[in-house]
Amino acid sequence: MKAAMNIQARKLKLVRMIINTDKSSILKKIEDVFRKEKDVDWWDEITEAERQSIEKGLAEADCGKLIPHEEVMKEVKAKYNLK
Repeated sequence: MKAAMNIQARKLKLVRMIINTDKSSILKKIEDVFRKEKDVDWWDEITEAERQSIEKGLAEADCGKLIPHEEVMKEVKAKYNLK
């Protein structure tokens, strides 16, 4: 809940800063950031190897080749000596 409040406070602070500025160059930069974020798809920013790995994992999941979470956690805890 604290993280949600923190992000809300940051957003309010940014809104105040935007409202109080008369510099069109700053407003243009903000617009550019939003425009860029809107146009960018994370899939296009990852490597081909990452895409292939994700696609392989999805295909395996579709075939039912899944490892239960409990088993994965057991292996991780054993590997890194965690409790």
